[in-house]
Amino acid sequence: QVQLVESGGGLVQPGGSLRLSCAASRSITSINAMGWYRQAPGKEREMVASITNDGLTIYADSMKGRFHISRDNAENTVYLQIDNLKPEDTAVYSCRANQYGYIYWGQGTQVTVSS
Repeated sequence: QVQLVESGGGLVQPGGSLRLSCAASRSITSINAMGWYRQAPGKEREMVASITNDGLTIYADSMKGRFHISRDNAENTVYLQIDNLKPEDTAVYSCRANQYGYIYWGQGTQVTVSS
């Protein structure tokens, strides 16, 4: 099992940036893939980006350009950098781990983009 704890969300003005963190309770080198998802009010959850233990990154088409996923194996942490935030980025951002088909989720961190 792995526990995931997200942090870094908050209220930010349009055009600002945030870096979200997802800290895992164990080494992430043994986790096949980790990713970030988001769910906006009244909408379904959607994938933002994922990264494998080999460092391969995948982004949803609509997320390319402003979102950047990275990992720090020494810190057992995966990051999501979001630049030029827009009001439509307002959502709960959750971390997901896929370990040999077992899926684990964090509780999420709220990102609100508003002036």
